[in-house]
Amino acid sequence: MATVRLDSPANIILIEGLTMPKVTDEYLSDIVDAAPDGSEVVVCPGVKEAIQRAADVDIILGIVNPDLFAAATRLRWVHAIASGVDMFMFEEFVASDVVLTGEKGLVGGHLADTGFGLLLALTRHIHTSIRLGADAWSKRVDMRRKEIELEGLTMGLVGFGGTGRALAKRAQAFGMKNIAIDEFSSPGAHGVDEVWGVDQLPLLLAQSDVVAICCPLTPLTASLINRETVAQMKPGSYLMNVTRGEIVDNDAIVEALRSGHLAGAALDVVQGEPLEPSHPLFTLENVAMTPHTAGASQLRAPRNIERFVQNLKRAQRGEPLLGVIDKTLGY
Repeated sequence: MATVRLDSPANIILIEGLTMPKVTDEYLSDIVDAAPDGSEVVVCPGVKEAIQRAADVDIILGIVNPDLFAAATRLRWVHAIASGVDMFMFEEFVASDVVLTGEKGLVGGHLADTGFGLLLALTRHIHTSIRLGADAWSKRVDMRRKEIELEGLTMGLVGFGGTGRALAKRAQAFGMKNIAIDEFSSPGAHGVDEVWGVDQLPLLLAQSDVVAICCPLTPLTASLINRETVAQMKPGSYLMNVTRGEIVDNDAIVEALRSGHLAGAALDVVQGEPLEPSHPLFTLENVAMTPHTAGASQLRAPRNIERFVQNLKRAQRGEPLLGVIDKTLGY
């Protein structure tokens, strides 16, 4: 586990952003109290402002791009305010000694909530009713004939970290069977008896009524769901993606949705987002899609601030930090 030893005052920059739009007085007070005595803690509304203060910074809470990293020559530790950290994986940062920590393990619940909301919108034709409005009554019989329940179906989880476990928990509550793959062996939970290796992806795809993408975006997972792997999916199955759009090839799933090989797609993220308004994913009736909003939660920023505060205290005691990202793996 990575450590950062804080045995003297530190210069700390807090950068507000999408998942932490405001550093409240309470957050700031907690951070100041946890930092070494004499530390300077500065709040910046964005990266541009942070660059102007970066020359002497030791620690950043926020997002770091190449320009900010180049300016922060004394930087030792970054705590990310994003669950996916692919934006940090530029060559200079990965090759550096700067420690990266973040929300790893803290964000699965709200992603799973949106995933299940979209899945239920498809399987219960809620999305059809919303789209049709008052005219839904004229389609009532047709919708009833198409609706299915989740009881007894199999959820295949591609990745069994925080998001995968949160989805498995919800799937189990709906009476579903869960199977999962992951790059690392781990104990099963929430109905997953055994976490298979990634080499078992074809088996998972063939057995799953719902395939849920729960893994981070890395060179190994980019376009993991493509024409070849979509063809391995069970006919009439559903695809769910609430992590990173670039894991799924848009053209492959559009073809499968049009042909009926896939019954539906529940998507919060898509490749190349935001898509052009004319894109088929906006018009296909078997798609339920939200604009990358699954990461929102009233609990998200407080959880991450609490982890940062814990890590500030751990760093002063020389203890391993929580939520460490392996920069060579990308998660």
